[in-house]
Amino acid sequence: MNISHIEHLGIAVKSLDEAIPYYENILGMKCYAVEEVADQKVKTAFFKVGQTKIELLEPTCEESTIAKFIEKRGEGIHHMAFAVADGVANALAEVEAKGVRLIDKAPRKGAEGLNIAFLHPKSTAGVLTELCEKPE
Repeated sequence: MNISHIEHLGIAVKSLDEAIPYYENILGMKCYAVEEVADQKVKTAFFKVGQTKIELLEPTCEESTIAKFIEKRGEGIHHMAFAVADGVANALAEVEAKGVRLIDKAPRKGAEGLNIAFLHPKSTAGVLTELCEKPE
């Protein structure tokens, strides 16, 4: 697998309206995009720090994965995402062959039009890991 960089850090928040001012007014970052990903039941907000992004994740309903995460663990870092240069499908096949438990067996669409897939934290030293690629 060819990881080119950390694509983003996903941070679960109860409210984008409450969280965005911290990143903008205290840290001096600028939110450049807000997007709802309906099939994941989440609303996202993005900030850029160098080549890496911060993705705030607000649940859009109580059944969403993010809502369940916040209920169980509170707000905070949810996942780390790596950009893979050789494609998410290839990376999934490679890590599965090495015994990594997959959440997604195939790439799917994520925020910002990326192809994404998640690896189970029980196989990744406790860190929910996302693999990402920009579609061609």
